[in-house]
Amino acid sequence: MSTRDDQPDDRTARISPDDLDRMRPPPPVPTRPPGSTPSVEGPDTAPGRRSRRADRSADPQAAARARAAAGLTPEAGPPAEQAPPPPSPDADPTDRTGRAGSWSPQPRDRDAVDETRDEPDDHHDRDERSGSRTRTASTFGRAAGLTVLGALVPGSALLAAGWKKSGAVVLTVFVLLLAGLLWLATAGQRTAVRAAVDPGLLLGVMIGVGVLAALWITVVVLGYRLLLPRRTDRVRQGVGAALVLLLAAAVAVPAVTVVQLAGAQRDLVDTVFADGESATVVEPADPVNPFGDQERVNVLLLGGDGGDGREGVRTDTVIVASIETATGATTLFSLPRNLEDLPFPADSPLGELFPDGFDAGSESESLLNAVYRNGPALYPDALGVPSDNPGADWLKLGVGEALGLPIDFYVLVNLDGFSQLVDALGGITVNVNYYVPVGGEPSLGILPDSYIAPGPDQTMSGPRALDYARGRFGLSDYQRMDRQRCVLDAIVARADPVTLLTRYQQLAATTSDIVSTDIPQSVLDDFVDLAFLVKDAGIRSVVFDDTVISPAYPDYDAIRLLVQQALGTAPAPSPAPTTAPGTTTSAPPTSAAPTEEAPVDDVSDACAYDPAAAQAALDAGEPPTRNG
Repeated sequence: MSTRDDQPDDRTARISPDDLDRMRPPPPVPTRPPGSTPSVEGPDTAPGRRSRRADRSADPQAAARARAAAGLTPEAGPPAEQAPPPPSPDADPTDRTGRAGSWSPQPRDRDAVDETRDEPDDHHDRDERSGSRTRTASTFGRAAGLTVLGALVPGSALLAAGWKKSGAVVLTVFVLLLAGLLWLATAGQRTAVRAAVDPGLLLGVMIGVGVLAALWITVVVLGYRLLLPRRTDRVRQGVGAALVLLLAAAVAVPAVTVVQLAGAQRDLVDTVFADGESATVVEPADPVNPFGDQERVNVLLLGGDGGDGREGVRTDTVIVASIETATGATTLFSLPRNLEDLPFPADSPLGELFPDGFDAGSESESLLNAVYRNGPALYPDALGVPSDNPGADWLKLGVGEALGLPIDFYVLVNLDGFSQLVDALGGITVNVNYYVPVGGEPSLGILPDSYIAPGPDQTMSGPRALDYARGRFGLSDYQRMDRQRCVLDAIVARADPVTLLTRYQQLAATTSDIVSTDIPQSVLDDFVDLAFLVKDAGIRSVVFDDTVISPAYPDYDAIRLLVQQALGTAPAPSPAPTTAPGTTTSAPPTSAAPTEEAPVDDVSDACAYDPAAAQAALDAGEPPTRNG
């Protein structure tokens, strides 16, 4: 009688009959001659005994026990797979499919089954890392089209390839970035401009754009690789590679342009707004709100002419922009270049030096346009504190005293490089209502070389625009002041977004060479807010020409009263002229005095085309020139 230890160690994996039915191929249908009797193969028949012997011979463990009982050595070789146990004696001699006799399952090659199951076809594959099913495109043309779509809308190619999670994330980021850009271009313009004057943010933009461009290109390449059919010939693979390179360049070129523009803007801000030393700039008490309760911000705008044949820089253009901080309403006050006896605050070192107004020894060297150069030359240390631009500080103190306005900052544009700015813009367009001289020297009687003829909408290059702004032979200083304002207005009109984007690097480099200021970087954000208010509120202009004041004998009390009148901070002056004892001054004409609007004009009025005046000048003919 056998014990438990005599039983074979059966570790064969059990497979359910249902699984075996599905794996077994259909059996061939046996043919039987007509009239024959089917044979039933049972356990006691000869075929049944042969089947049992075959089963025992196929069982390696049974064969090993038989060899050991016979005293034979075990057969060498790799261990064979265990056979399933023989059928129970109570089992139905007929299998479940109706076939007679016992059956034994065929060994299953699991590796072969797994390889068959995991082998990808031409359109589907499973990514082992993400677990997502990758779907390649059915044709090369479809793969190329989806790749282009993926470059235009990042993430769409990944979604088409079956990478749903990754594609959804990329597409979401793209939509958010696009929405942010649209907001900056519309409702967020102020935020965009504030960022454009912050060097730290500009550096972050440069880095961020570079990283985004690299990720964008990676998404394009990945989408193409996933969508490309596996059975693609070499020619189409080459075409696809060229397409991917073209799309990568389409992403990289704009990104490089944006980085270059941001770099140029950052250099411009660091160069122009360098936070140098100034004798007249006061540190704000509250850096977060630098203007505080200040009702107005007053900026001195200077046009310095330091061209060939002129010693030093003369500020032929002197304008004060008074900006109301609450509304942005701006009034420009233009002073003539030949204004004399410029006063200084009595409590300042300059007031002690020039109690009766600026005097450099001669009338021509004591005019307003000579203070910038001659003042610091005569008294280099008069301000008492270091200054990067002492001439500008002298003018801030003097012009502020003359108008009765405290001057907060200055901006100087050197007309010597003015033509470069106009050329960088691609030229400007102005209206000419009379003959404007080119060259000539009135004090020496040297005639002009030529004239700019009257006509509407004349496009001028940099040198031509400079001649238009400078010409004064046979004309008054006030006419030249008007033309200079028209040139500034034309520059603003020409600086449209497309022009700025396409020429910005040249403009930034030119601007940094010809513009200087003492506006600190810490208040640039607040000036951006003011600029948007000014844009909506508009600009008015007050020109102190010879119809309003006498430049040789100016009445500064009357000038201050007109300033207050224009700003709405004082009642209208009396129409009766006022004179100081012992002096001869010219008061504003009675026709201009009764109403405060009289001396205030719109900036664009003087720049409009006057057909009647232009035709009259043409009828009179061109004035004589040096060449006859």
